[in-house]
Amino acid sequence: MSEHIQVATTTENKGDAQRIAAALVNRRLAACVQVHGPIDSTYRWQGRVETAEEWGVVAKSRGDLFEKLQQAIRELHAYDEPEIVATAIIAGSPGYLQWIDDQLADVDDDA
Repeated sequence: MSEHIQVATTTENKGDAQRIAAALVNRRLAACVQVHGPIDSTYRWQGRVETAEEWGVVAKSRGDLFEKLQQAIRELHAYDEPEIVATAIIAGSPGYLQWIDDQLADVDDDA
């Protein structure tokens, strides 16, 4: 079984989140992308504490697709330095994990 991952990012508005979600699924880099929010974020940026309303984006994928997925998020994202964090899925129902695999591009594909 391949290593499955969830990749999280945030966007400044729902439209951007939905656009990224659709592109990742259409490119077969993610089997499913969930958009949630709005959320309140507090962070330090360029020496100042900032707060912003953002939208969360969580993509289900495989570890071997992470580099392509990360490149796609950077290409599609409006932020100078977007959050792109991958977390291993350490367990899941076999049927769901197989469904993820069935939806994704092969590593050799031009995803």
